[in-house]
Amino acid sequence: MTDEVRRRVLEVYARADAAVAAAGPRCDASGRCCRFTEYGHTLFISHFEAELLLESAPAYPRPVSPDGCPFQVGGLCTARESRPLGCRIYFCDPTYQDRMFEITEDSIRRLKAIADEYGTGWHYAPLHHFLNAVVSAELPADPSPDSMTPSTTPSTTPPSTRTPLPILSDPAG
Repeated sequence: MTDEVRRRVLEVYARADAAVAAAGPRCDASGRCCRFTEYGHTLFISHFEAELLLESAPAYPRPVSPDGCPFQVGGLCTARESRPLGCRIYFCDPTYQDRMFEITEDSIRRLKAIADEYGTGWHYAPLHHFLNAVVSAELPADPSPDSMTPSTTPSTTPPSTRTPLPILSDPAG
């Protein structure tokens, strides 16, 4: 990831953090949201978020299961500074749900605009897909597109300053 792309993605994070702070959702600090299967949700992240997370996240056991976040240790987040948007924006406070949706949509739209502007392609998948992709030192040169966004243009080759993270098939579901 280039320094300029990193700066732009971090601006999206700062904007989301400010919007969340202004909304003031309640957090019960239960950690349930990090136990995905138990809580009934999946944390989707973009390739930008995965790259930022992997630059500074602590070591984690592999392979990563879709059941929960490997960075939740003892009920606390060990990757708090580099956590993706879903972790920054999500709160189980029922009075915040509409605002949470708005902040999420705005943030994802901004990340997609960065991907379009820099020709990186748009890759969006569950957290465990990206975390398991780094198990192998040999990554494909052209990652497969995600299944969430229809392709309207031919794939472009990512800049050589960026390590592409592939979307993996998950045999566990």
